Amino acid sequence: MTPKKCILIGAPIDSGKRRRGCLMGPDALRTAGLVESLSDLGHEVTDLGNVTPDVPAVTAPDQKLHQWAENIGWTRALSDASESALKNGLPIFMGGDHSMASGTVRGAALHAQAVGRPLFVLWLDAHSDYHTPQTTDSGNLHGTPVAYFTGRDGFDGYPEVTAPVPQDNICMIGLRSVDAMEREALQAGQIHFHDMRQIDETGIARPLATFLDRVSKANGMLHVSLDVDFLDPDVAPAVGTTVPGGATVREAHLVMEMLHDSGLLTSLDLVELNPFLDDRGKTAKLLVDLAASALGRRVFDRPTRSF
Repeated sequence: MTPKKCILIGAPIDSGKRRRGCLMGPDALRTAGLVESLSDLGHEVTDLGNVTPDVPAVTAPDQKLHQWAENIGWTRALSDASESALKNGLPIFMGGDHSMASGTVRGAALHAQAVGRPLFVLWLDAHSDYHTPQTTDSGNLHGTPVAYFTGRDGFDGYPEVTAPVPQDNICMIGLRSVDAMEREALQAGQIHFHDMRQIDETGIARPLATFLDRVSKANGMLHVSLDVDFLDPDVAPAVGTTVPGGATVREAHLVMEMLHDSGLLTSLDLVELNPFLDDRGKTAKLLVDLAASALGRRVFDRPTRSF
């Protein structure tokens, strides 16, 4: 295994939804041993601390949109942090709610454009987060990042998306809660999406292997955005948007191990961890273990006995 320069960046963003608690996520991941787990694998780990946004004086185009200005500030700050960190290593963004991906993916796309490579995004989530500010009923902007970084309309005041991620470069795995307007937009577009029924029928390895093969053939950079609710809430309760029927621990580790085997991972989000809802840190520890699997740790690293 080739050691990597892992750059940890805290994103204590809690403005993408109304239920509070995700701002504690970065420190929970630190407490659960993320630095130590990656260091033990031989990687060089630098923790840059938490990003702090400058909140602009702007007004939301619709009163239903929750903390519009705050989300714009976070998007700008995290985009800058992402683009800068990718010049020096593999950034791991510790969230924070999923609205942070508006910034982390935008920054990754700008860096990929600068180095002349395409950016691909693996979206591991129960939700597609493909709403625009006009289609969201809740007004919670953690449901809009994919729409933003693919260049859909409606994000007035946000940083301009000058390097939109092509829909065909996005793969969503684990979907099981998609609103009607998101479903229509996905079915009319080119994003590759795989719900849990398909995973039940064919397994999780097949669609992931197909996607990783496309990334490899294109010499692409790969941003992975891992939402806690990709996992079943029985094993990962620390999330405010629980949806039963998610990925098992073994399925999630398989995804991470395949990512490591591919050698394609260039940046990683760990999002929607709400320690206030956790059970003695079990979800934070599981996220740390999954990040370690993506960077080389095996669940079973010793040969089994044969009889």
